[in-house]
Amino acid sequence: MQSPANIRVHKDNRLLELKWSDSDTSMLPFRTVRQNCRCAVCVDEFTGKQLLDPESVPEDLGVLEISLCGNYALRVRWSDNHDSGLFTWNHLRSISDHIAGSAG
Repeated sequence: MQSPANIRVHKDNRLLELKWSDSDTSMLPFRTVRQNCRCAVCVDEFTGKQLLDPESVPEDLGVLEISLCGNYALRVRWSDNHDSGLFTWNHLRSISDHIAGSAG
C-alpha cells in the first residue's frame, strides 16, 4: 500500500483526510478511526477479540497530536489520552472502504 500523497487533520469537523496517490480521498471521522484501534490495549493480542467498547469513545473526540511512524503508519494522540495505536496505511484504507461500503 502506498502512503497517502497528502494528510490533513480537520479538527473543527473531527475528520482525518487522506488523499491517496490514485486520486481517491478518504474522509475518516476521528471517532471511527479511534474505535478501530488495533493496539494491545484495544484488541487482545492472542485472540484478536476487541477489548475496546466502541460506545465508550467520546462523540466529541479530538486529535491532540498526529505524527508519521516511518513510512507506513500514523501515530495519533487522542483527546481521551489514548496514544498506543499505530494506524497503518492498509488499516486506514480498510476503515475507509468499510465506511464507503456501509454508506452504499
